[in-house]
Amino acid sequence: MAKVYKQVPFAAIIPSPQTENEGMITGNWRFLRPVVDKGQCTECKTCYIYCPDACVNYAKDDGVSFNLKYCKGCGICSNVCPVGAISRVPELDFDE
Repeated sequence: MAKVYKQVPFAAIIPSPQTENEGMITGNWRFLRPVVDKGQCTECKTCYIYCPDACVNYAKDDGVSFNLKYCKGCGICSNVCPVGAISRVPELDFDE
């Protein structure tokens, strides 16, 4: 019996997903949540550059926010913030 192989795309480049996959949500294992003091934040976007999961969002009206569905709580954003505007708060302090 002959095996049938799926053809690999050119240069093995697979297109990125265009929709959210519920099986890929990784924020459930976080135990420290990043919280921004918006009065102290200078919107320098250093946290955006260093976030390995691209969870930092910027909006002109709201300022800095985090996509908590994918934030793993690594703390890189709070460590690189030059003004200390991002703190890490235990997840159990939140009702949601």
